[in-house]
Amino acid sequence: MTKQTFTLPSNRPTRIVVLISGTGSNLQALAQATRNSDFRGEIVGVLSDRDTAEGITWSQNEGLDTAVVSLGDFSDRESWDAAMTETVNKWQPDLVVSAGFLKILGPRFLAAFPNHIVNTHNSLLPSFVGIHGPRDALRAGVKLAGATLFVVDPGMDTGPILAQTAVPVEDDDTVETLTERIKTAERAQLVESVGKMIANGWWIDGVHAGF
Repeated sequence: MTKQTFTLPSNRPTRIVVLISGTGSNLQALAQATRNSDFRGEIVGVLSDRDTAEGITWSQNEGLDTAVVSLGDFSDRESWDAAMTETVNKWQPDLVVSAGFLKILGPRFLAAFPNHIVNTHNSLLPSFVGIHGPRDALRAGVKLAGATLFVVDPGMDTGPILAQTAVPVEDDDTVETLTERIKTAERAQLVESVGKMIANGWWIDGVHAGF
């Protein structure tokens, strides 16, 4: 496969849309980073699939534009996919960051923002896909857990990996303690990686990717 390279606008701040399903801790870290003018990015919209997501309330209190597109409000995934795409398109994003968004994005959405959607995941992929990365890592008895940032493709946590950070698993770890340490490393990696994407662009060559 031919190596593809991608860059973001250099004459204005990068327009970022963040997808969330819960508290939005990664969103908050990214929002904090955008307050630094050197970061050259701005969050123009926050979308959740749940109207109860704490991150939506936080975003509204911060004055960010928000939307909720719940799968349960639609007769099928195709209709939901279309609504997701239409909603995010209105924000005209340069980059879409899936940060704790617990739904697989549909084909129309992926086609609308090809290779410009990244997802942060709480395991060292390809190990422990899905929503229970820290739990599955503990059950497997691994000595290293961590977080992965990857470019989203149609599969579940299968896209080209941009960055990974490792977190040692302690003998007395619980799901809760390991999850919290991973979250800390994950937030730092997300901010650093998005900053690199804005400043330098990124590349994809088959299953490989980087900045």
